[in-house]
Amino acid sequence: MFSSSLAAAPLVREPAHAPVAHLVRGGIVEGIHYGSVVVLGADGEVSLQIGDIEAAFYPRSAIKPVQAVAMVRAGLPLDGELLSLTAASHSGEERHLAGTRRILELAGLTEDHLRNVPDLPFDPVVRDGWVREGRMPSRLAQNCSGKHAAMLYTCTLNGWPLEDYLDPGHPLQRAVAEIVEDLTGQRIARVTVDGCGAPLFSLSLHGLARATARIVTAAPDTPEARVADAMRGHAEMASGSGRDVAALMRAVPGLLTKDGFEGVQVAALPDGRTVAVKIADGANRARVPVAAAALARAGVDPELLTEFAGEPLLGGGREVGRVRPVRSLEPVAGAARA
Repeated sequence: MFSSSLAAAPLVREPAHAPVAHLVRGGIVEGIHYGSVVVLGADGEVSLQIGDIEAAFYPRSAIKPVQAVAMVRAGLPLDGELLSLTAASHSGEERHLAGTRRILELAGLTEDHLRNVPDLPFDPVVRDGWVREGRMPSRLAQNCSGKHAAMLYTCTLNGWPLEDYLDPGHPLQRAVAEIVEDLTGQRIARVTVDGCGAPLFSLSLHGLARATARIVTAAPDTPEARVADAMRGHAEMASGSGRDVAALMRAVPGLLTKDGFEGVQVAALPDGRTVAVKIADGANRARVPVAAAALARAGVDPELLTEFAGEPLLGGGREVGRVRPVRSLEPVAGAARA
């Protein structure tokens, strides 16, 4: 289904995004969200594309499952909740902080070894609680701390230096880059720095979808399958209570999904059907309903996706409209459902 040879890096260009969602108020299109969407069939072929799925872009945290696979391939022995946390953009709940501490303890390290940026918890309720209690930003509370702790653990297991583990030339990051290229099937276009301080690799939206499809269809007990099983089995550790990605994994049996800042989402079913979404303006209000519509187009029963149809637009305290995916994302009549 997937070629083992690597394609050239995607072109760095201004993406030719297209309308993917309309902001409809009172029956009139008030605004338009542009973006790109790709849907892969179980055979790995593109069954739908909107916009520009081949231009280079930054997947942000949607690449974390791939980074987790790279660490497991490099010897990271985690499973279950802690492996899910390794691939997480967590909410900063106590379970996430405790899990990150546990990974550091297993590595014989402390929070002082982390090199991600200090931050308050991502979840607004948890963050407000921190502020009321006078707690300061910390590396542990930052939403990528689980990934960073796992990176440090992987370094200790391999005898790699800890101080510069975020340098793109570090053995850990070279190993991650190798797996990014292996799973996406294409060369990396550019390397920059993500918000947390870790290297961020540029690929195509199509490449992100391919990588995620390979993770969910991998043979049991492989690094890919271990990451997929951990995230699906512990969805709240991969995100947080009340987060849409966790709710989506609970709602659709066997689904693996991961979001990323700036309007990115990827989701894959066990048979390899996969969708990837990039909202050009980064709006979450479009990311969720567009991703849900793409999943319905991929064959997921729309009844399972009703809670992800998008937040209502209010006027005078009552609903007067919604963000609606474009018509080309509507399910094909008579298509098989899962």
